Amino acid sequence: MRIGLAVAQWLSRTIVILFLVIIGTTLLVRYAPGYLTDEREMEAPYAQEARAELSVEAAQSRSLGQMVTSEIASWAHGSGGISRQYGVPVSQLILPRLAASGAILLQSLLLAWILAICGSVVASAGRKPLLVWRVPATLLLAIPTAAMATLCLISNHGGPVLVMGLLLAARDFKFLERTLRRSWLEPHLLHARAQGIPTTRLLWFHVLPDIAPQLAALVPLSLVTALSALVPVEVIFNVQGLGALAWNAAMNRDLPVLLAATAVMALAVTLSGFFPSQQGTVSDEAVEWTRA
Repeated sequence: MRIGLAVAQWLSRTIVILFLVIIGTTLLVRYAPGYLTDEREMEAPYAQEARAELSVEAAQSRSLGQMVTSEIASWAHGSGGISRQYGVPVSQLILPRLAASGAILLQSLLLAWILAICGSVVASAGRKPLLVWRVPATLLLAIPTAAMATLCLISNHGGPVLVMGLLLAARDFKFLERTLRRSWLEPHLLHARAQGIPTTRLLWFHVLPDIAPQLAALVPLSLVTALSALVPVEVIFNVQGLGALAWNAAMNRDLPVLLAATAVMALAVTLSGFFPSQQGTVSDEAVEWTRA
């Protein structure tokens, strides 16, 4: 019964989020400067055809409610609408790119968690926090994602997984290091260490189980950061993924494609937050981490 109620709440929340995504994206695209323009208007052989298409699109875009209803109806049919730029169903553009973006996200998250956990365990094991462990994370956070990707591209070293992995590791390290250091200061752990119990045994059987809810709450937060970095990374490294497709759709005001890309990202975030929410509320440290 409790699981069924949780699933129903998650579904209702997801539907509301997707509806807000549709309305917000439609508003941003419709009232963006130059929405009803086409580069073909500058070319004489295509100018008349482009103006005719734009006049039809302008008639369909007069009502925001009509635009939203049209997009929802196209989703109900399973095609996701017709791309303004490519002239094909949106589902044919989204599905092949999900695999490329998903592979980058999974590899980046795995690399980031390995680096963040190993670094935070070593940094928190000492009696006093050392500044040397926090300097690399601070420097990585100070470098914009696009700049880091450009440096890797120019130097011909690294790739999208490395850039996103370092970015995520730097953010996760700050949270994990504080959480682990607070755990090591618990009275029973201090007593156990004084008794000579090995640190690795305490880590596996006491520290990690104690901070498991915090780690679960960190998963959707890491995914949000990864999705925010996905667009510039894929554009700079020319990866044919969902982020690059969303960028091209925004540049060409391709509303159906942009709606589908943002909806997939929003769905991924809500899905990743479903299972941690069943283990308890997000800790104060996680909330503070999101505000940082």
